[in-house]
Amino acid sequence: MSPLLILKLVGSLALLMYGMKSMSESLQKMAGSQLRHVLQAMTKNRFTGMLTGAFVTASVQSSTATTVMTVSFVNAGLLTLAQAISIIMGANIGTTFTAWIMSAGFSFNITDFVWPAFFIAIILIYSKRRKSIGDFLFGVSFLLLGLGTLKATGTDMHLEEIPAVIHFFESFEDNYFSYIIFLVIGGIMTVCVQSSAAVMAITMALCSTGVMPIYLGIALVMGENIGTTVTSNVAALTANIQARRAAFAHMFFNIFGVIWALCIFRIFINIVCGIVGFPTEGATAADAKLLPTVLATFHTTFNVINTAILIWFIPYIEQIVCRVITKTKGKDDEEEFRLRFISSGFMQTPELSVLEAEKEIRSFSTHTQKMFHLVCDLLKETNKTDFVKKYSRIEKYEAITDN
Repeated sequence: MSPLLILKLVGSLALLMYGMKSMSESLQKMAGSQLRHVLQAMTKNRFTGMLTGAFVTASVQSSTATTVMTVSFVNAGLLTLAQAISIIMGANIGTTFTAWIMSAGFSFNITDFVWPAFFIAIILIYSKRRKSIGDFLFGVSFLLLGLGTLKATGTDMHLEEIPAVIHFFESFEDNYFSYIIFLVIGGIMTVCVQSSAAVMAITMALCSTGVMPIYLGIALVMGENIGTTVTSNVAALTANIQARRAAFAHMFFNIFGVIWALCIFRIFINIVCGIVGFPTEGATAADAKLLPTVLATFHTTFNVINTAILIWFIPYIEQIVCRVITKTKGKDDEEEFRLRFISSGFMQTPELSVLEAEKEIRSFSTHTQKMFHLVCDLLKETNKTDFVKKYSRIEKYEAITDN
C-alpha cells in the first residue's frame, strides 16, 4: 500500500465531508426563512412532529443541523421539550436518506453525473437569485466525486490481499464482544470526524471490498448512531435546562435503540439481508456489491422501528430526562449570569437569531424591572440585615444585566 493511495483516501474523505457541509449549508440558506414556520405549524402532535423532523433532515441532508436547530428552538422557547423529542426522532429517520445516496454511489458509477452538475453549478453561482442552488449543486458534486474517489481508492488498495488487514478482521469472532468493540469504534470515529455520513462511507467502502464482515459493519453503523448525538449535547452545554434535556433525550433513545438491536442482533441482520437478497452464508465477491445496500437498509429499518416503539412513550421519556437533568437546588434559572436565549453561534438562521434577541431583551427588561422594585423597597427598609440582603440582590441583578 503506497503513501499516495493513503493520501488519496484521506483526500477523498475530506472532499466527501466538504460536499456534505456545503450541500447542507446551502439547503439551510434556501429553507432558513421557512424552517421556523414549518416547525411551529407541524409540531401540534407527536406524529406530525416526527414527520417534520424526517422531512427537514432529508431536505437539509444533516441530522446534526436539525438536532442543533431544534435544541436552539427549545432554548429560545419556540418549542416544548415534547415537541423537540418528536422532531429529533424524525431526524433519525431523515438522516438515513444520506445512506441511500451513498449506497447508490457504490452500486454504479455515479461520478458520470458529477461533471454536468459542476457545469450547471458554475453558471448558477453567478446568479444573485439562484446562487444558493448553485452552491447546492457544488455540494452534491463534491459529495459524489468524493464518494466515487473513495470507492475507487478502496478498490485500488486491494485490502483483501493484505495479510495484516485480513488478520485484524479475522481476529474478531462473530460474538457480542466483537460487536461491542466495533460499536465503540464507530461512536469514537463519529465523534472525531463530526460526521456520521463520513463514517458510513468508510464502512460501506470496507464492506464492499469484502474486507469487513457485514456484522462488524452493522456494529459500526450502530456506533455512529450514538456518536452523532454528542454534537447536539455539546451544542446544548451553554443553553438552558430544557435545551439540555432535549439533547439528552436524543442520546437516550439512540442508546435505547442500540440496546434492543443488540439483543436480537443476528436475527435482525438475517431479516435485513433477506430483504436485500444478500446471502448470510457462502457470499461471493459479486454479492459483496450488495453490502452498501444492506447497510443502508439496516440504518433505515433500525431507526424506523426504534421511532415506532418510542414515539408512544414521549411523555415518559420527558419525565426520565427531567429526572436525570434537574435544576440546581437554590438556583433560579432566570437569574443565571449568562444569556438565556441567544445560542453560541450554532444557528445560521437569521430569523431565529432575531427572535432570540427579542426574547433576550424581554428577559433583560424583566431583570431591570425587578431591580428597580428592590430599590424602592430598599429605601424603605429599616432592618439592617434585610437591607444587606436586598442590596446584595440588587448587585446580583446589576451583574446579570451587565453580562
